[in-house]
Amino acid sequence: MKSILQCNQWRSDLDEVLQENNCMNDISGSSVLITGCTGLIGSALVDLFLRWNQTHNNRIILNAAGRDQTKIEERFFPFSREEWFSIVPYDASSHNNSFSKKYDYIIHGASNATPDSIMQAPVETILDNVQGVTELLKHAAQTGTGRVLLISSSEVYGKKDRDGPNRIGDHGWIDILNARSSYSIGKCAAETMCAAYYEEYNVSSVVVRPGHIYGPTASERDNRVSSVWPRNAARGEDIIMKSDGSQIRSYCYCLDCAAAILKVLLDGESVKAYNISNPDSVITIRKMAELLATVAGISVKIEIPTEKEIKAFNPMSDSSLDGSELLALGWRGLFDAERGFSHTVEILKELYLS
Repeated sequence: MKSILQCNQWRSDLDEVLQENNCMNDISGSSVLITGCTGLIGSALVDLFLRWNQTHNNRIILNAAGRDQTKIEERFFPFSREEWFSIVPYDASSHNNSFSKKYDYIIHGASNATPDSIMQAPVETILDNVQGVTELLKHAAQTGTGRVLLISSSEVYGKKDRDGPNRIGDHGWIDILNARSSYSIGKCAAETMCAAYYEEYNVSSVVVRPGHIYGPTASERDNRVSSVWPRNAARGEDIIMKSDGSQIRSYCYCLDCAAAILKVLLDGESVKAYNISNPDSVITIRKMAELLATVAGISVKIEIPTEKEIKAFNPMSDSSLDGSELLALGWRGLFDAERGFSHTVEILKELYLS
């Protein structure tokens, strides 16, 4: 199977985002560390940097951090052999990570995020979130890193009593005795750790809270419906929906999300959180299924979920997000739901047929 970086539509999308995003000019020449670099969001970020370096002379020094060094090298080959690309061994659950360099920017995206991985390893999920960011903040404090960005989650909002999107400052209810809450509680603690390091050690940090991010950078192991259904569509398989699909979500194409992260990294206010939400992509799960079915000429079918599947569900009926603070920084999404899901299916088809 060909690399996603060889896909015409993906390169076109990368070029469009780079053309619209002035942040890359400000980051060029800097050293950036990205954890979770092979994940859905992290790999989209890395691909943006790679495309920038491929088409510009003032290159970004890229440090890709993760547990599996072979996976990192293969995912970003042949760029992983360039002198400006370094692979950094990093385990979010370890106390023994060794960072040999000072980085201008750190983007922390390493975390269990899929429902099955959270339920299979709830202890590791909460520890990874807290320990992972603590290690990075400690390094930033010791070396004088310019800024740390934490990729948090919309799940920090919990369940709310009112209708409408979650706003920065909203606080809902999280069942702290439910193992599924290890993810949301871990993200809450990680955000507070950022605030604590700013207060005690003056480490500048910002937080982003993505909604439901999707795109062709999702791994085959990602069992979130926004990742599974585009794969089904690309393969011509019917979509199996295990709810009535009425849940409202803020979907966002992975490259729009990457551009938002860069905007907040450079222009966001220290110790402040920003929701990543494209107002043109706040739709129900059913609407997402219908968009994908139309694109691929397939059907949507309903099945009753198993008890195990129900336990892994996101408990929020409306986890849409108010992105006012992000929009105020000057960011705008380039891909509405229809265009983003269509491009995702097109890119996956190109990958599967290669």
